[in-house]
Amino acid sequence: MTLSTENLFYSQRLKMTPPRTEDVQTMLLWNEDPEYLRNVDTDIAIPYSEKQLEDEGETKDKEVYFRLRTQEDEQLIGFVVIHSIEWNNRCGQLAIGIGLAEHRNKGYGTEALKLILRYAFHELNLDRVGLDVISYNARGIRAYEKVGFQLEGRIRSAVYRDGKRYDRLMMGILRSEWETLSAELSP
Repeated sequence: MTLSTENLFYSQRLKMTPPRTEDVQTMLLWNEDPEYLRNVDTDIAIPYSEKQLEDEGETKDKEVYFRLRTQEDEQLIGFVVIHSIEWNNRCGQLAIGIGLAEHRNKGYGTEALKLILRYAFHELNLDRVGLDVISYNARGIRAYEKVGFQLEGRIRSAVYRDGKRYDRLMMGILRSEWETLSAELSP
């Protein structure tokens, strides 16, 4: 058996890296964008403090956390994490965020999802990756579906924003589904 020569941490335009001290200043700018704060979490949109951001991103036993950077100039554009890993069940939950509006709608989210799923299935040896997304996040939902996530359930009226109620959508992808889709997309 030969190991894949693909770099686990690099895609065509992105790379997954550990946190760096200088990231905090960029991430403070993300906190000024209510769209970012309201798509990345269902909790109240409150910007993190510099200290909170400094402490964010420590990989622990039940999660792996990466910052997303462009390959070309190493610009920090987001983060991706597999958290709540249940090693005995070979499953985990995914969270992703693209920080500034200028980096959204450029395919970075889809590319990052492909990269983290390859890592989750090849390196972490997971069999299932799930996530939840707020129903108004159409761009996120499209990106998840594009890489093979399927709608598995809905928590009705779970998020309250601007006087309206929104559902939380539960999505997931199995390793076998990802492998089939990856094979179909390969040249």
